[in-house]
Amino acid sequence: MRKHFSAYIEKLAGEEDIIFVTGDLGYNALENLASKMGNRFINAGVAEQNMIGVAAGMASQGFRVICYSIAPFIVYRSLEQIRNDVCFHDLPVYLVGNGGGYGYGIMGSSHHAIEDIGTLSGLPNMHCYIPAFIEDMNTCMEEMFTSRKPSYFRLGLGKNMPATLTPQSYGAATAENPDAQLTIITQGPVANNLLAAWKEHAHKDKTELFVLNKMPLTSLPEAVSESIQRTKKILVIEEHISIGGIASAVSLLVNENSLPIDKFISLHAQGYPNALYGSQGYHQHISGLDEENISRIINTYF
Repeated sequence: MRKHFSAYIEKLAGEEDIIFVTGDLGYNALENLASKMGNRFINAGVAEQNMIGVAAGMASQGFRVICYSIAPFIVYRSLEQIRNDVCFHDLPVYLVGNGGGYGYGIMGSSHHAIEDIGTLSGLPNMHCYIPAFIEDMNTCMEEMFTSRKPSYFRLGLGKNMPATLTPQSYGAATAENPDAQLTIITQGPVANNLLAAWKEHAHKDKTELFVLNKMPLTSLPEAVSESIQRTKKILVIEEHISIGGIASAVSLLVNENSLPIDKFISLHAQGYPNALYGSQGYHQHISGLDEENISRIINTYF
């Protein structure tokens, strides 16, 4: 996803109101931008709080400013500046966090971002984009750069969207299935674990899948609402803690809309229950976000 993001920004680099600021990160991925943007490409150094303050100042003068770092550094280190300088003033500062979720694996909790969406999506005027595939990266970026709103773009290890899914304004979905008995909702690249489990699953013809790529979720997409009303069963999968994530949002909206459901399971980041660190795949396994456990959980619905 990082290289695709860099290539996309390179196409925007000729627009004189675009400024790119990095927190001393992005080597072997952003050199093309530095070369093309000249003095509009700024290395702010290891000073994320200052980076956001400077970005807000430039945005207040009419620029659109991209701030790039790894997800935990740009979110947690500079939260006060994001809230006070960017969000309260509704400025077009675009936070780009690479390695969302457990993306930085063995580097440990200081380098993980499993609370980032909940932390940011509650801030005023903030829009969070969590693409799962290369294709919906494009639609997210087009919306983000057009909107001129405070935004957070979470990058991960995305793949191409499979032919079983169709792009939608909210992300992607399988075809409508009148015989579905289970509604599955997911967000971010962990969708690829779900798709791997679902592809060979005996009950895949009895499910509908939805990939949602924006937060906060202020309303259920019509297709999702209709699916839930048909199946009355929901499974949500996300590489984020349960509080403030997509499962929390779906649960609230289901209750606000008085949708009757019989079963609701949330698979989410569990933190560090055994106090050990490992690869992203290891942490997904510990949290039950791996292909094997997802397949097992789907079975419990039938």
